[in-house]
Amino acid sequence: MSPVPDSSRPDQVLTPSQLNTLARDLLEGTFPSIWIEGELGNVSRPSSGHLYFTLKDARAQIRCAMFRPKSSWLRFTPREGLRVLGRGRLTLYEARGEYQLVLDHMEEAGEGALRRAFDELKAKLAAEGLFEAERKRPLPRYARRIALITSPTGAAVRDVLSVLSRRFPLVEADVLPVPVQGDTAAPQIVAMLQRAIAAQRYDVIVLARGGGSLEDLWAFNDERLARAIAASPVPIVSAVGHETDFSLSDFAADVRAPTPSVAAELLVPQRDDLLHRLRVLEARLRSLQLRHLRQAMQRADRASLRLQALRPRARLDLLHRRQVDALRRLESAWKRRLEGERARLRHADAVLRATHPRGRIARLRERLAALGPRPQAAIVRRLGKEALHLRGLARSLEAVSPLATVARGYSILQHRDGRVVRSVLDAAPGDRLSARMSDGELAVRVESHEPTDD
Repeated sequence: MSPVPDSSRPDQVLTPSQLNTLARDLLEGTFPSIWIEGELGNVSRPSSGHLYFTLKDARAQIRCAMFRPKSSWLRFTPREGLRVLGRGRLTLYEARGEYQLVLDHMEEAGEGALRRAFDELKAKLAAEGLFEAERKRPLPRYARRIALITSPTGAAVRDVLSVLSRRFPLVEADVLPVPVQGDTAAPQIVAMLQRAIAAQRYDVIVLARGGGSLEDLWAFNDERLARAIAASPVPIVSAVGHETDFSLSDFAADVRAPTPSVAAELLVPQRDDLLHRLRVLEARLRSLQLRHLRQAMQRADRASLRLQALRPRARLDLLHRRQVDALRRLESAWKRRLEGERARLRHADAVLRATHPRGRIARLRERLAALGPRPQAAIVRRLGKEALHLRGLARSLEAVSPLATVARGYSILQHRDGRVVRSVLDAAPGDRLSARMSDGELAVRVESHEPTDD
């Protein structure tokens, strides 16, 4: 902190910035960190992400600021009129000579106080070892009687009873009614828990409640209740609130269930799974009994044979009985096999009758009779179509044929090798040509040729 100047010296004059610096050092040195509770006002959050507001009570107010990133870590939305609890340091903004409070933590006032009390009590009980895993009792494998300590009109009791009746209707569940919210709820829950323990008729006890705020669930954060849960000789399941809610009863109980429905699922098996397990055990028991019985019969047979070794007649009678029994079993086996072969033969006969060639030939004949006229009609249609096509080709050829030109009075001059004379220059005097007319050919001899001017 800078030294305060001596005001008695007239030569020591301060500038406004020096005075504000001294005031800032004085404030920050005197109030390094304070807690303050008040009502929010003039809440502003510009694009920079900083949070500016005032905290006020009935008689005064103070400017406050909360800079990034701490302003983005708030677990609630600051709004006008909300009562909050904050922690920060006093400082002075030198440029304007205004003092303000810069907060580094802020929470809603009511829940914040409860949260601090919760954390302090939790730390205290944890230090005493109430939450240690070594002291927790395991749940019974199959609970026959369950005590459900909850509100008789809430949704939690309906959820638990519905799951129990669906999964394992044989379990007995007693609803022990208590209030689950309010100042008198915790003592009544403790008293009902002690009565359930003293009854000595329950295999497990469930504390259940639906979700809510920290204040709504505060009855389950009572120190007396936590100690009663820890001292209980009966296993206790805590199913208080939703999956994200935690109470001291959750830490003190032997098992914490995320919801009341999950608590019911933890306590009783699925009926179908249990029936399947019983069937598996029954099959194993039968197999073991049958194996032991066979082993006993074999030992009896060996002992009987040893005893009868001294009496040949008895041994022959025993062998005869075995032979008769073996013949009877053989005859029975042959009858079963014969019936099986007869059944397969009847099936094969039915299949052969259904696929006999006579029926197939008759169907093919009917199809052939239906298809008989179709090829001839198709040939006639095809011939007609080809004739039309041929006449069209003939007309096309006739249109471009030189014979058509010859028929109109013209002739075609050709050399003897078949070359056509297209110009007077293609023939020389003395050449012999043939002139093809429409009704024959003329032998022609070139006497001379006179080309035209063009």
